[in-house]
Amino acid sequence: MKTNIKFIFAGALLAMTASCTDLDVDVKSKYTEYPDSEIAIEAKMADVYYAFRGPLGNAYNRMQTLSSDEASGVSFGNGDYYNGGESSHPTLHNFKPDDNFGQYWSDLESGITKCNQVITDLGGDEADPSSIAPARIMRAFYHFILMDSYGDVPILDRIPDEDEAVERQPRKDVAEFIESEITECLPYLSESNDESTYGKPNKWMAEALLVKLYINWGVYTCGDVTSYDASSTKNSKLDDCVKYCDEIINSGIFDLSDSFRKKFMYDNGVQIKDFIYAMPFDKSNATGMYYGRFRAFRKMDDGTPTGYYGGKMNKSCAGCVQMNPEFSDLFCLEGDERNKAVLGGKVFVHDATTGDETTTPYMYKGEQLEFTRTITLLDPDDETLCVGDGDGFRQGYRSIKFYVNPTEYSQYDRNQSNDVPIFRYADIILTKAEAILRGATATNGDTPQSLFNQIRSYVNAPQLDHTPSLQELLDERGREFFDENWRRNDMIRFGTFENEYGFHKKTFTSARFDKTCRILPVPQTVLDKNTNWTQNPGY
Repeated sequence: MKTNIKFIFAGALLAMTASCTDLDVDVKSKYTEYPDSEIAIEAKMADVYYAFRGPLGNAYNRMQTLSSDEASGVSFGNGDYYNGGESSHPTLHNFKPDDNFGQYWSDLESGITKCNQVITDLGGDEADPSSIAPARIMRAFYHFILMDSYGDVPILDRIPDEDEAVERQPRKDVAEFIESEITECLPYLSESNDESTYGKPNKWMAEALLVKLYINWGVYTCGDVTSYDASSTKNSKLDDCVKYCDEIINSGIFDLSDSFRKKFMYDNGVQIKDFIYAMPFDKSNATGMYYGRFRAFRKMDDGTPTGYYGGKMNKSCAGCVQMNPEFSDLFCLEGDERNKAVLGGKVFVHDATTGDETTTPYMYKGEQLEFTRTITLLDPDDETLCVGDGDGFRQGYRSIKFYVNPTEYSQYDRNQSNDVPIFRYADIILTKAEAILRGATATNGDTPQSLFNQIRSYVNAPQLDHTPSLQELLDERGREFFDENWRRNDMIRFGTFENEYGFHKKTFTSARFDKTCRILPVPQTVLDKNTNWTQNPGY
């Protein structure tokens, strides 16, 4: 639809100097008329929603996964997949400013800039609050991911003036900015939750973001990141956390009716009732989702008629993300559907459509493939974490949670169509349990045990007959949310991030256990552009 948006560009002004005599024009004013149609506003908003898609589909996912206890990033013979330590550095917490997986700062900053441009174009402070609320929420979300990863970051609530020196702000101030943005915007956000809002910010997405902010409030507002102590740091927002959990629960929009495996298949989407906010991916039109590639068997494309995903994999698989033994031990509950999302021991071919295991063994070079629980390095002192070829390919259990469609994988250069949930109803349930366990006032007759057992019930796992401990809650979060990019966040909050696990061992001289590693180093490319900044402590 043609709109009444009229742009005034600085370049056009210069071209008109022969016919214009008054050049005293504020070139920051981009409109003579503001758009007043819903279609015009939606067209302007379309560019702000997906700045996080690229990192979420690969680099961000691997950084969050490999720095947690979920998995280790290994290399193979001749340095295959070492790539300058992009996988081993996060595993050892030996984070570097040049590490590939830590470079998503610029993607988020770009997303914030797009939000600010839309807000400006729609009228800024004079705009209809409903028209700019979605952009403000996306801006808050991008600030949240930046702040969670890097600590002190700029508060970019407008487009900076040319040559303006932008300063980083204390993490506490950023958290408070995010809180104020969300609470101010809530009355103006849509309560619809359907195809029109899928992958976009609505009221429920904003409240789920607020829940995440509040459950981590003690981490984000303690000042020096090393001063946070899981057993003693107070969280003043626990009751507020429960309040917004209850708003989402009481909406009646979300539930746990979908089976665990079904939610993450390549045909998931708006129909999943557990998804509050998800990032849409598509093999051809919204690309960049590669979770299966890095968790698959390294040689699944090597002359085998049928891979264990139920079809031939004509593109190579990386196989360099191998589940840590301690983490794979979580998948031991009798009857738990989540166990089927992890491959360990003898491997069978799965149905390409349903993802269910068949009775057909998956054969490789005349033998049934068998994944070992343990991961053994060729040289126990080798900090490149090289497991070698051959047996090294078979080490470590593997996640098939985001099940790969082999045809899509082969024909569309390894891209998957699995949408990635960011906020889920199941997370709201367990977060409310955690908040009450940590001291929040219980509401609606819920207890940590009753909430915990809602999760156990829908996955057919044994019910808990007592109040869960914090460790039991952390373990349950591991079972429920693995591969969903929250484990590092959880471990910092629960105080286990500095523990030994996988190859994050004190026997490695470059492995780090100091609390400064709770935030990542600012990427060197960002420091090069902001010479007034200093690197995060510890780096």
